[in-house]
Amino acid sequence: MKCKPGLFQKRNKEKEAGTKKDKNKKKRHFSLKKLLLVLGVLCLAVAILFVSVNARVIRSSSPRLISADAATNLENVDCILVLGSSVQPNGTLNRVVRERVDTALALYESGVSERLLMSGDHGKVNYDEVNAMKQYCVDKGVNPDVIFLDHAGFNTYDSIYRAKAIFGVQKMIIVSQEYHLYRAVYIANKLGIEVYGVAAEQEADTALITNLRESVARVKDYFSCSFHLEPTVLGEPIPISGSAKLSDDKEYV
Repeated sequence: MKCKPGLFQKRNKEKEAGTKKDKNKKKRHFSLKKLLLVLGVLCLAVAILFVSVNARVIRSSSPRLISADAATNLENVDCILVLGSSVQPNGTLNRVVRERVDTALALYESGVSERLLMSGDHGKVNYDEVNAMKQYCVDKGVNPDVIFLDHAGFNTYDSIYRAKAIFGVQKMIIVSQEYHLYRAVYIANKLGIEVYGVAAEQEADTALITNLRESVARVKDYFSCSFHLEPTVLGEPIPISGSAKLSDDKEYV
């Protein structure tokens, strides 16, 4: 029985097509494995960077975190910087920022510094962190002329950069919760400010999301310091040694 030549050609073509299909399948499988390997290496590199930057920030800042009692031994402190946080629409301080302001007031009353600098977000007419903090202090009997306001402290990096660039601060105490102080003190140190941090009270069960967000912020500000980025807004100098009225946008009595 004789086979027709066309049948052999057809079978050869089918065999070649099958071989090509297998090769393409193997190539796709190899490419996918390669892609997953690259992604895995990138994820590992990011994780190592994330952990190492956080460890570096915390380790370098820890010696500068001191107690309120130790702060009374410091001399020539230009100001006590209070980093803002969200306030209620009616101007009432939330618990986090109230603890910060109360801690700063205790330091002020102990004679640690003669100046307070309230830094926060006042980028909108209907949202004002800094005047809310100042009013809280004035209501407690503090002279408004020693409470300076930084209306453009939109984030921690901006607040600290502007403390030096706008207010001329060379030596200061920063008040915030401990988890936040590591980053704030690190930034100030990198920007050439002699800085110490005093921790305000914080809830024992600080939310996981808060700690995660702060860990990400440490990495962001680590690179902000590395590249010495400018803040969102600069402006005219307001010497911390002068009158706080220069920083006011309303009259205090």
